[in-house]
Amino acid sequence: MSQVIATRTFLPPLLAAGGAVTVVLAGTIVLWAHYGTAVFFETIRAGFIACFG
Repeated sequence: MSQVIATRTFLPPLLAAGGAVTVVLAGTIVLWAHYGTAVFFETIRAGFIACFG
């Protein structure tokens, strides 16, 4: 009788998604620290307006 062993195929995409979230979060923190809150929020608002407005 042979046994079926399940493999974890979801781990690499999960690690890639986690890495992408970490990079975006780190970039956000760096921009916030460099430009301050007012300029940071104005940049985000301008980006939303450019995409959706």
